[in-house]
Amino acid sequence: MFKKILVPTDASEYSRRALKTALDLARTFRAEVELLFVTYIPEAYWSYSTAASLLVPPEQIEQGGELALEATLEGMDVTGVPFTKKKMQGHPASIIIDEAVKENIDLIIMGSHGYGPIAGTVLGSVSQRVLQRAECPVMIVKLEEASKGC
Repeated sequence: MFKKILVPTDASEYSRRALKTALDLARTFRAEVELLFVTYIPEAYWSYSTAASLLVPPEQIEQGGELALEATLEGMDVTGVPFTKKKMQGHPASIIIDEAVKENIDLIIMGSHGYGPIAGTVLGSVSQRVLQRAECPVMIVKLEEASKGC
């Protein structure tokens, strides 16, 4: 059913939970998992202005991406799952959607901070934008609350 699963991460516990879910599904369906970290780069960074490109050195962006990927993977067992890591730059929702199309992703699994529909719209929730625009199925994973125990 699922051959390729994309898991965008921001290194939060929400993203770690999404990765754990993706790994479980990947083992069930013998799918591969791609873990993606997108460094947010406003349009100003894409201009030809040298001043704008000096705001954040490329080495710092690369290092931050690697740290986020490693933080998401800490303590995760990826054995038996074909697994790749990617770091990209741009607007997270757009990059996630583009990557899903480019890589023929069958399922996107994302963590949600649980802001709700009103706060999510005001805050520009990445998961909400991906959910609305993605061409493949999107699974939103929330953290269990200790008192609810899903």
